[in-house]
Amino acid sequence: MPAKRPLTPAGNIVQFYNCKVLRNHELVEDYLYIQDGRIIDPRHMFWGKQVTPDITIDCEGCIISPGYIDVQLNGAFGYDFTSDSDCAAKAADVISKGLLLQGVTSYCPTLVSSEADVYEKVVPHLGPRKGDIHNGAEILGAHLEGPFISPQKKGAHEVTTFTSAPKGLSDFTDRYGLKNLKEKVAYITVAPEVEGIMDSIEQIKRETGIKVSVGHSMATVSQAEEACRRGCTLITHLFNAQPTFHQRDPGVVGMLGSSEHRPYYGIICDGIHVHPNSIKIAYNAHPKGAILVTDAMAAQGLPDGAYKLGQLDVEVTNGKVVLTGTDTIAGSVATMDECVRNFVKFTGASKVEALENATLHPAEALGIADRKGTLNFGADADFLLLDDDLNVKRVFIDGEEVKPEELKFTPRTHQSVPETP
Repeated sequence: MPAKRPLTPAGNIVQFYNCKVLRNHELVEDYLYIQDGRIIDPRHMFWGKQVTPDITIDCEGCIISPGYIDVQLNGAFGYDFTSDSDCAAKAADVISKGLLLQGVTSYCPTLVSSEADVYEKVVPHLGPRKGDIHNGAEILGAHLEGPFISPQKKGAHEVTTFTSAPKGLSDFTDRYGLKNLKEKVAYITVAPEVEGIMDSIEQIKRETGIKVSVGHSMATVSQAEEACRRGCTLITHLFNAQPTFHQRDPGVVGMLGSSEHRPYYGIICDGIHVHPNSIKIAYNAHPKGAILVTDAMAAQGLPDGAYKLGQLDVEVTNGKVVLTGTDTIAGSVATMDECVRNFVKFTGASKVEALENATLHPAEALGIADRKGTLNFGADADFLLLDDDLNVKRVFIDGEEVKPEELKFTPRTHQSVPETP
């Protein structure tokens, strides 16, 4: 690969050649053209203005994929969005830049269950923000995971923060803030069986426009189906923090076989959260709904040790994250590029299928596939060059190549949890 990053000043047309482009659900030998941060249709060049590219880049046989989208990420590089509420802007800046090195060009910062003051301080810094080589990965809006969830499936959430919604939307606005919901949030995770939640779903979507996901829930399959009828379109980390499959009532997992509503579902493909066979079962049941998520926490990109997830202490050992003193899994340290490669290994799926689980499907689930998750004409020029083993070789965001030495990216040093006096 050329060592020098090509400049793409305003108006310049850049052609990428000698590559396999992911387009229309297949990898095709083709060219990719970009201009002013967008993917453009070359027919207008040759048949309209009759111009030639200003810059040509030899991809040396690489795959060109849309940039990865991670819709569930609690933290990374020493920062946790929830517990670092006093430096949320700094956390967003560091994490956004670091994610580019892993091929993630857009994401949803995730907050675990918290009190109202945390959302008031943090969420304003996690609203939609354009991605580029200066800001890092694009922020698509926050994911608020809880506190309207089940205590029986609390996972790594602080149960004292949990609440219900007997007053409907006003309970959500009291906890999150109405301005946050309308302007800063991409989606929320709720348990539909909790008091007031089921009756709030339609109102939340109508009044705020955000997506609603089922998660951390004891819902029966009939309750999950009713939640989807009312507007839920996702399942948060399928198989985790929900009842195990039972033949007479498969619960939330049973939505994979629903004949009426089959939502998108996040799945953590780190080889720890979900057995490879379970991942394969889910994908064979509903391939177009799979969304790879990392559910990463502060230790992603850092050594094993003691960290925070929200207000809870966690330990990382050999890549496994658990609540301190327990065997309860508490997020992951997996990266999205690892999850993509794992998906191929675990399921035998094609490269195209694995890549679309980290690009097209999350974009569709969030309603942004007109500009993200594809290489269609008019989409944002956020894309990756990958080798045949799906290793990330080069990253482009907003039409510019990412160079690690130019990012000014500094992870926080390994942070141990202080000993109690």
